[in-house]
Amino acid sequence: MRLRFTSAIQVFEAFPTARDDIEQQPADVHPLVFLKQLQDSVMPEDAIGFCAYLLARREAVHWACQCIRATKVELDDESSKLIGLAEQWVDLPEEDNRRLALDAGIAAVTTGPPAWTAMAAGWSGGSIVGEPHQPVPPPPHITAQLVRAAVLTALAGVPAKQRREQLNGAVKAAVSLIA
Repeated sequence: MRLRFTSAIQVFEAFPTARDDIEQQPADVHPLVFLKQLQDSVMPEDAIGFCAYLLARREAVHWACQCIRATKVELDDESSKLIGLAEQWVDLPEEDNRRLALDAGIAAVTTGPPAWTAMAAGWSGGSIVGEPHQPVPPPPHITAQLVRAAVLTALAGVPAKQRREQLNGAVKAAVSLIA
């Protein structure tokens, strides 16, 4: 995938909600330079939010799945199914797969990273309401916000001593999807 923005400010202009999710003010620098600044800041979690907005929707969902799996937290059957449906949509981004992920995410008994990742896939395009209703497109920022919440919450489950290393690994994984 190619980087779709040439400056960090462009990310914030494309997604005004990023200003609510990322505390550090955007700089007129290359997005990867800004990402490194966030990663090295007193609030490195902002780097996770920036990655969620920086990545295209499909890559962001793929990244969230990677991050959740990388935490090594044992997934119950429902969580495994939800991540599997999100990954199915990533592998084959067709309407039926998007809809399956969305319906499963919404119906999930337990909310949390796997459900939010499935909903991020489901709200990546198409309509957020099913037939026979008039199609309603998802807000452009919703996938990024759900991915951000999923990754940050998954990281919160990592022991404190390992969290910074896991966060850096997550950022590295996002960059690898861009470069």
